[in-house]
Amino acid sequence: MPETYTRRPRERPAYNTNLASEFYVMSVLCRLGLEVNLTLGNKKAVDIVVVRTAGDAVTVDVKAVVGKTDWLAGSSAGSEPRKRHFVVLLSYEGSFPDLTHVPRAWILPHAEYLRLVKTASTGTMRYLSRRQVLSEMERFENAWRLIGGRQAV
Repeated sequence: MPETYTRRPRERPAYNTNLASEFYVMSVLCRLGLEVNLTLGNKKAVDIVVVRTAGDAVTVDVKAVVGKTDWLAGSSAGSEPRKRHFVVLLSYEGSFPDLTHVPRAWILPHAEYLRLVKTASTGTMRYLSRRQVLSEMERFENAWRLIGGRQAV
């Protein structure tokens, strides 16, 4: 039987999900042999800086959802693509407390991410549609090699 986190989901601060997700991404990138650095702060557009080789670095933003829902984009998405920036979308598929569960991951170049960002009917909230990610971004699922600078999709 898998070990699980016993706190009820409504009691889990969103910050815990975000922090756990950033560390998950850092773990994967370390396993790929990359040098990773977590950035600190509450309102940050860059979560992780990845050093590929001396003088070659890229940045990563991590967006995570606990359930099978859309991802919030926030106001930091910008409108101009950044060439050396990636966004990792994580979905725990409703199994965040299950410590044996590995989240689904899509590694998107920033330009692809921006193409998916939509504005809600309220006009203020920006989000990425889970349905659109599932139907159009299959080639980016688990495409960790992109952050490492290997093989374009």
